[in-house]
This record gives sequence, structure tokens and C-alpha cells, in this order.
Amino acid sequence: MIAWCASTSGLPRRPGPGYRCGVRATSLSAGAVLAVASAVTIVAAPPASATTPPPVTTGPPVTTAPPATTAPPATTVPVPTTRTPQAPPSPLAPPNPRRSWAGRLLVVATARANPGPGGRPLRLLQPIAPLGAGPVWLQVKGVKVVAGRRWVKVLMPVRPNGSAGWIRASSMRFHPIAVRINIDVSARTLTLVRDGRRVRAFEVAVGTPANPTPTGRFAVAEVIPTGDPTAFLGPVVMPLTAFSDTLNEFAGGNGRVAIHGTSLPELIGQAVSHGCVRMRNADVRWLAHRVPGGTPVIIRA
Repeated sequence: MIAWCASTSGLPRRPGPGYRCGVRATSLSAGAVLAVASAVTIVAAPPASATTPPPVTTGPPVTTAPPATTAPPATTVPVPTTRTPQAPPSPLAPPNPRRSWAGRLLVVATARANPGPGGRPLRLLQPIAPLGAGPVWLQVKGVKVVAGRRWVKVLMPVRPNGSAGWIRASSMRFHPIAVRINIDVSARTLTLVRDGRRVRAFEVAVGTPANPTPTGRFAVAEVIPTGDPTAFLGPVVMPLTAFSDTLNEFAGGNGRVAIHGTSLPELIGQAVSHGCVRMRNADVRWLAHRVPGGTPVIIRA
């Protein structure tokens, strides 16, 4: 890089006042540069004072637009919502070959034709058993949640046989049952089944052809000790949710069918009762210690 200056005489000189200087990139030697410089006509720049800057033209004033006004964001008002309460999980379920559920009635409850408070009322169920004055245990046949509340369908101890109604689950206390009773009328046997397996079978007496033992799916409604092992009904009576199909009244009762003992053990194995299922006293005691209220009872012809 070489710096050079030109005067009005055309000779190269060092930079000074009144000279216009430039910079030129080259790879030539100093002698060659001088030769080229003497052959080139260099025009001196006019004095700086002679140069008049052009006038500045002032245009019309520039108007700055005001910033755009941004509307504040709309305030979102939360809309109140009514959440339907959810019933907590429950293992309650209809009976199956291995397990069923029973509920003890804690308060007077209205049984309804359909689950929910709008269901047609069927009857009032009392928490005190009518025969033994003990607790009432009802077999659970179905479960449904309506508007966040659990309802259970229970087998009722009323006519006609198989009557069921829906009540609030909150009016009951539940427990599972792993046993059931199978009664074969023609074979005149009663069999206790636990967890789907046969535990023990007993010979029993059943109803006469004129007053047969009703068939169907029922449940043990009560377990009542009589306090008298020599009584006609023996030491224990277990009323069912079943009623006689032929008798509306018997011995002052309403034709309720039961499993009970007997003072006539020689008649066991025969069709001699008015519809009840008779057992030997030792057998009915053994059974009563193993079947709670609400135990399913299946009677086949």
C-alpha cells in the first residue's frame, strides 16, 4: 500500500495543505510508481473554501400517527357449573355362583319400583324383623348409581314370591356371603355350598303334593333360635323370603315358608309338611351357625 499526493504542478509531493491525497493498492516498485505518476496528468482539487454545499430542501412537516389503541382483553367470567356428585367405588354386585351380598337395614326405608327418588313407592321396609324382632338382612339383587347416589335392588320378604324393590344403599350396611343353600324337592335334600363347592348335604322333609314347597330363588330372612329343642319347629327356625303358593294363612301365620327343626324326626325324607323344609335338630343347628341372614336359597322341583 503506497500513499501519494499530487500538487497543481503535477509533481508528486508529500501530503500537505492544499493537496488532495489518495490511496492506491499496487505491487509495483517505487521507481515504476514515479514513472507512471509523471506520465499521468493530475488535476488539483479546488480549495475547500470554494466548495458550496447544496441547499437543504425542507419538505412539509411529517405528521406522526398516534399509536393504535389496543382494546384490553375481554375478561372471562367463569360460568358456575353444577357437578354431579360421584358415588365412591363399591364391590356390591348381584349374586353369582360363588358370592352374593346382603345388607342389614338400618332405618325405615321406602322400596321403589325404579332406582332414584322419583321411582314409584312400593312399600316401607322396617329395620326390625317381624318374627324374631332381630335385624333385617336383605339379599342384594342389583346395583345402580343415580345422580351420584348408589341404589340397591333387594329381595323383599313379601308376596308375591320374588318381589324386589330399590332402596338407597346409604340406609344399609353390607357384607359378602360366600355360602348358599340348594334344596332339591324331588330328591328331598338340602345342600350347603361354599365358594361354589359342596360342603355338606342333608336329608329333609318337604311339602305335600297339596301344599308343595315353592320353587324359585329366595333368601334367608332371619335366623331365630326357639329356645326349646323339643318344640314342634325344633331349636332353630330360618324364615325365608318365600310364601306358600296354596296357603295364605297357616297356624296363625301368613303362609311364610321356613327351614326349621322338627319334633318328628322319623318323617324326615318324606313329603309331609305344609311347604316348609324340615331338618333333624342336630342338622339345623349346624346349618344355622354357617348361614347368615341374606344367604341365597335356591329351591328346585
